[in-house]
Amino acid sequence: MAIAPPLTPADLAAVTAFAGLPAETIAWLLTHGEGRALAPGEVLFEPGAPAELMTAVIRGGIQFYQVKGAQREPVFRIEAGQVSGVLPYSRLRVLAGQGVAIGDTLLYTLHRDQFPALEQASPELTQRLVAVMNDRSRDQVRVQERDDKLRALGKLSAGLAHELNNPAAAIARAGQALARRAAAKPALFVELVGYCPSPEAMRALTGLAVPAEAPPAPLSALERANREDELADWLTDQGSPDGYHLAPALLEAGVTVEALAPVAALLPPAARPAAFAWLEGQLTTMQLVHDVQEAGGRISKLVADVKTYSHMDRAGGFELLDVTTGLESTLNMLGFQLRQKNVHLTRDYAPDLPQIRGQVSSLNQVWTNLLDNAIDALPAQGGEITLRTRREGDFVRVFLIDNGTGIPPEVLPHIFEPFYTTKQAGDGSGLGLDIAQRIIHQHDGRLEVDSKPGRTEFCAWLPVAGSQA
Repeated sequence: MAIAPPLTPADLAAVTAFAGLPAETIAWLLTHGEGRALAPGEVLFEPGAPAELMTAVIRGGIQFYQVKGAQREPVFRIEAGQVSGVLPYSRLRVLAGQGVAIGDTLLYTLHRDQFPALEQASPELTQRLVAVMNDRSRDQVRVQERDDKLRALGKLSAGLAHELNNPAAAIARAGQALARRAAAKPALFVELVGYCPSPEAMRALTGLAVPAEAPPAPLSALERANREDELADWLTDQGSPDGYHLAPALLEAGVTVEALAPVAALLPPAARPAAFAWLEGQLTTMQLVHDVQEAGGRISKLVADVKTYSHMDRAGGFELLDVTTGLESTLNMLGFQLRQKNVHLTRDYAPDLPQIRGQVSSLNQVWTNLLDNAIDALPAQGGEITLRTRREGDFVRVFLIDNGTGIPPEVLPHIFEPFYTTKQAGDGSGLGLDIAQRIIHQHDGRLEVDSKPGRTEFCAWLPVAGSQA
């Protein structure tokens, strides 16, 4: 970067924020600032550099990048006539990205140390620059909020894909097994009736083909192995060539030697292998149907949770809400992340909790932000999260407590400030808690935090519906 030739009033007049200023203000700017020239692609600043200069682009432009390791992503661009960098009353101290010149670029720069003098020299320009800063902040907040929502959506989508994959795979496996069983049934039936068993024998056999309503008592691994061996040996003695293949499914359905022996006594010996194979196929088919129903029910539950979480099919205004329902739908959306870290989750919900008036999707965004932060803070093993609800006067209080690393005392006063984050670059924008706090404020509530190593507690206060809180 080189120092440019002396700038002229005409150069500054091309900057929108400087247009129409009195000649003495332009002269002050030329006296206290300086011009800088950049070649195409030249780097103006790197991430972590001190934020010291107000920069006005006279010619060319500056492309701002977010740097993630060896990669960089374009964020926004400043064109000729625009002002960027540090502005009066800005709290920006460190530059988070990289600035690169677009083409031959000419800049006007003013050091932040000159801002007090600028305010005295031209209150009008100071007011203009503050308005530029406010517009820029609003635009940046909108972009970061969108990015935060997309990042959260990406996490939820990945978790939901895992959640849906298990029941969908179970349905596919059960469907394949059902197809094989259905294809084998006609041959078994023909073989069975070919021996003309008596009606009594058929009634006794088909009576075992209906699974019991109550599942059989669970067995230890050793007991189960012994029972299977006993049943397999008995089936083999009855002439079944595949007794060890039939025994596990029969035992799973609660069919024992004691139950089969009376049926065997009614059947011709030649009919027994086909009869027991048909019975095992029927019981297995019923179990596969049950598995498909359970997996389908799980998928339906997930779809219902998504609709509850995202506020689909409902108006976007405030309505009567059950806080616990929103917490549960959020937990289901984050179920994969919770299991991935082996989180021990404790639900401590107060009974008969009154309803509040609020927006489902907005409050679910609060619970998502708080839970996501808590999961990130937990240790790899032994992580615990407690969700607790209580009524206190005219408020419902929602607690989220984790046993993570805690928030350092020097960080705690700043955690609700926009863009303040302790995460690595690219992992968070620092807006999650700011958004959460603003949403709670929109619900006439407040969000509090208390933290020490090993215990962090967030508490959201939400007024009971109909209260004057």
